[in-house]
Amino acid sequence: MSTVFTQIIDGRIPGRFVWADDRCVVFSTIAPITDGHMLVVPREEVDQYTDADDELLAHLAVVAKQVGRAQQAAFGSPRAAVLVAGFEVEHLHVHVLPAWDEQSLRFDNARHDVPGEELDAAAERVRGALREAGHAGRVPVSLDSPALA
Repeated sequence: MSTVFTQIIDGRIPGRFVWADDRCVVFSTIAPITDGHMLVVPREEVDQYTDADDELLAHLAVVAKQVGRAQQAAFGSPRAAVLVAGFEVEHLHVHVLPAWDEQSLRFDNARHDVPGEELDAAAERVRGALREAGHAGRVPVSLDSPALA
């Protein structure tokens, strides 16, 4: 059975996509710790971080860096944080989020009641910042699909 993230990538469950390439996608989490909190998810179903090959991990790190820079530009945060835990979904994913302090970087700070319109707006801010940074070719055509063209 495919993971919930594969179902999002395949369009069977809605997602808010800000990045897509042949190895991974980036979409909004539905329970953000901070506005603009994104997940970098490989297209390949890899259970956890320690199971991934080094080439995939390197690619995810580079994408997380670009998304983090876009988040800093879009939200004015002094840092972009990266968290890898993987307990909630058994499909490798890297959390990237705008960060102002270490105390807020806890999963128990995740908000589960954020209206869809706010999630959309935050994702659009990241998409715009990615375009401005020269990554327009990796920003999907629409928010609700990982398709590039």
